[in-house]
Amino acid sequence: MNEIQLKYGCNPNQKPSRIYMENGSELPVTVLNGKPGYINFLDALNGWQLVKELKEATGLPAATSFKHVSPAGAAVGLPLDDTLAKIYWVDDLGSLSPLACAYARARGADRMSSFGDFISLSDVCDADTARLIKREVSDGVIAPGYTPEALELLKQKKKGNYNVIQIDPSYQPDPLERKQVYGITFEQGRNELNINEELLSNIVTDHKDIPEQALIDMKIALITLKYTQSNSVCYVKDGQAIGIGAGQQSRIHCTRLAGSKADNWFLRQSPQVLGLQFVDKLGRADRDNAIDVYMSDDYMDVLADGIWEKTFKVKPPVFTREERRAWLDRMENVTLGSDAFFPFSDNIDRAKKSGVKYIVQPGGSVRDDAVIEACNRYGMTMVFTGIRLFHH
Repeated sequence: MNEIQLKYGCNPNQKPSRIYMENGSELPVTVLNGKPGYINFLDALNGWQLVKELKEATGLPAATSFKHVSPAGAAVGLPLDDTLAKIYWVDDLGSLSPLACAYARARGADRMSSFGDFISLSDVCDADTARLIKREVSDGVIAPGYTPEALELLKQKKKGNYNVIQIDPSYQPDPLERKQVYGITFEQGRNELNINEELLSNIVTDHKDIPEQALIDMKIALITLKYTQSNSVCYVKDGQAIGIGAGQQSRIHCTRLAGSKADNWFLRQSPQVLGLQFVDKLGRADRDNAIDVYMSDDYMDVLADGIWEKTFKVKPPVFTREERRAWLDRMENVTLGSDAFFPFSDNIDRAKKSGVKYIVQPGGSVRDDAVIEACNRYGMTMVFTGIRLFHH
């Protein structure tokens, strides 16, 4: 099959729509279940590239949760501790496979953004991963294969209409890529940049130490940014993106947006949030929404009399701004990546508030000296790659 007819394009009024191989060759993807749409395939193919590169760079199974052609989360398959298993709502599933851990991390870091995601997996989807996916709100999944049990579980999702795509892992696209805008064809060489240790060797700060985990986190940040709509920054800790800011016109806005997501990830691990007692049968999405509001300055939206009873068994105390800040001050050893240079040191000041210790960015700003000075002041280690990673 060298083409797949789609129901419509980005929007229902955009017809006809299809994906196809311009050279007449076979498509590298097979639809095993469901009827994926135009945006589904955009998310699937971008996500597949991301997890394929993460696996190659780290040697670990990888997963990403895509929404609107940018990752909401990305991670490698490191084990979950009890706290992470609880805040990702997987503590009832027992011991999980490495691939399932990767998706639990990718989905769990920013569950609000991941709601209704398209999933990409670097390895054959196993039953553990399928069980996790089956109970989440998601549009579909792409992987190089599925075990029989996993495929059967996924086919039961969405009344049998869940999108399941298999991709040929040996497929290599042409080195030139093209797209049309307003009837005009754009052509460029594919971004085949290899994210490796050599790219991370130019340390420009007084502090030079980069632990092995921070090197892995730098790779995760850069590979995630490579498939994130520019401008973009990515906070990473312990093998997973914990905050992604994309598509803002100003880099500081990306840094703030991603930082607020990283902060929420850490706040969910606080005793105040872990101790919340939800009413029985409240869905995971409703719990996520309630937690998000509870941790914000709009907490009365869920704590007002006559409202809290719909969510909580016991009315929780206010999680004050001062208490939140005190907890966030415990956050440390976070890695921050940027797809282009930081033009001002205010990005570093904001990063510090979210526990950033390691930074990787292209460098090349006329204010690099001020950015380096800010990192030195905070005891951070920063790497210049010399390579920009814009993705549009």
